[in-house]
Amino acid sequence: MSRIVIALGGNALGNSLPEQMAAVKITSRAIVDLIEEGHDVVISHGNGPQVGMINQAMLEYSRIEPTQKPTPLSVCVAMSQAYIGYDLQNAIREEMLNRGFEKPVVSMVTQVRVDPEDPAFANPTKPIGRFMDKEAADEFAEKNGYIMKEDAGRGYRRVVASPKPIEIVEISAIRKLVDNGEIVIACGGGGIPVTLIGNHLKGAPAVIDKDFASAVMARDLDADYLIILTAVEKVAINFKKENEQWLDHMTVEEAKKYAGEGQFAPGSMLPKVQAACDFAASKPGRKALITLLEKAKDGINGRTGTTITL
Repeated sequence: MSRIVIALGGNALGNSLPEQMAAVKITSRAIVDLIEEGHDVVISHGNGPQVGMINQAMLEYSRIEPTQKPTPLSVCVAMSQAYIGYDLQNAIREEMLNRGFEKPVVSMVTQVRVDPEDPAFANPTKPIGRFMDKEAADEFAEKNGYIMKEDAGRGYRRVVASPKPIEIVEISAIRKLVDNGEIVIACGGGGIPVTLIGNHLKGAPAVIDKDFASAVMARDLDADYLIILTAVEKVAINFKKENEQWLDHMTVEEAKKYAGEGQFAPGSMLPKVQAACDFAASKPGRKALITLLEKAKDGINGRTGTTITL
């Protein structure tokens, strides 16, 4: 059996409290399919809607309680890890019990170190929080020191950096739990972004792409597979064109060639393919799979999805 890191996309979690509660029940079935087959499974997940909701709630609290400063984004990420992990681990446990077996499931609050000199900090691009008009955005930026940018004609939003992950701080603890046969949920939302100052880990006002963080975690856990779950069954070139072609397999070299040609949309399929390449290239024999949540088991068994290998 294989050691598998699964990176759950936003469609696996929903966009609200009730949606998440319903979504994780469906998500847990696909995950338990793999656990039931005997695979070691580690789970990461996105947190886009959830961290935005938490951030907005904390901003509202600071508005009505003037002595309370805005909650750092790194703390909001930590809150989202616990909140999503709570629902996921309970749903996975329940699904296992429904099938007549049980394994320990644990969510780990996970810090991911980034480089304070990462160029992403000089050009923040990831929007977070609610839309505002220009006047409100200028006031918000001046009061809190945030960077605000216009977003596709819909208004202004805060933008933050998305630096590349360097190191998963808790990787040793994650490895020990997995080696002990436990199911671990880690690197939620790409991990809590931190920079190292001496021996101190300082939260950074940023978000880390969960697929890149998952690739680092899979590499450092010596996983056999990285499964990146998305809204399509396979990766395509010439997407939505007359000559659209769905791909069963790519080598890292082929994937980089297609990426260089602009075949994959930035902020959508491109980072998934790049993360898959990072993992597949890290050691001979490692495979990355991009597919739908409900097709994960079939993908591992070679029946669907796009597999990327060295």
